[in-house]
Amino acid sequence: MRVKVTLACEECKNRNYNTMKNKKNNPDRLQMNKYCQHCHKHTLHKETK
Repeated sequence: MRVKVTLACEECKNRNYNTMKNKKNNPDRLQMNKYCQHCHKHTLHKETK
C-alpha cells in the first residue's frame, strides 16, 4: 500500500523531496512545510504526480 511520492515547492515549483505515503491512510494529496533550497526558506510542498 505504500507508494513513493514527490513533493514540489508551491512558490518556485521545483521538485525537492521524495517520500513514502500509505494510500489507505492518506488517500488525498500530501502537504508538508519543508525547506526549499531554491527559495532559501520554509514553504508549503505539495504532492505531485
